[in-house]
Amino acid sequence: MTAPTPAGNWPSDSWNGRTPAISSTGWSSTCPAGGVPVAAEISRALHAPLDVLVARKIGAPGRPETAVGALVDDEPAVFDRRSLDALELTADAFDSEVARERDELHRREHVYRGDRPVPDARGRAVVLVDDGLATGLTATAALRHLRRQDPGRLVLAVPVCSPHAAGELRAEADDLVCLEQPGSFRAVGEWYEDFGRLTDTEVVDTLRTFHATA
Repeated sequence: MTAPTPAGNWPSDSWNGRTPAISSTGWSSTCPAGGVPVAAEISRALHAPLDVLVARKIGAPGRPETAVGALVDDEPAVFDRRSLDALELTADAFDSEVARERDELHRREHVYRGDRPVPDARGRAVVLVDDGLATGLTATAALRHLRRQDPGRLVLAVPVCSPHAAGELRAEADDLVCLEQPGSFRAVGEWYEDFGRLTDTEVVDTLRTFHATA
């Protein structure tokens, strides 16, 4: 598998003592596909179930890698108002892209989950995991989605994030665990030795292997 590999020595036990205690009734949920191998390691360390929550980024015109919004499930897209103002656009201008990304979101949900039911987060401790945060918009959409399910505790855990994203997301999660917040942050991929894109097959294999051995 070509999984994201953090640059430097980042042992899995780096998380020990830096996340709140997660009981056996908790579960770990991963956001974009790149978060799956990271979440699997955290789930093993915490002896918690693993599942996937698909979030899709809405990119800026001509700069698709720069997020101006994000969406989860069938909920309204979350947009960064400052980005829209800078582009002199409204959320309505992204209706066609939102529709395309929602179709892709549903496709991935079907491929990744199959017939497996969505876990019930009510009253449970949930750790949302991503491979890193630049703008933090996909994590924002995912956290708000999970918050509506009334979890007992909602934790966001990532290996690396921008200081801006960390500041924005502290208000969305009960706890934020980020191992590195480099002031020179420009992109998540710069902090990995291997940041190859995961295929659907690799994601499904990771989830299947984890469920078989958990």
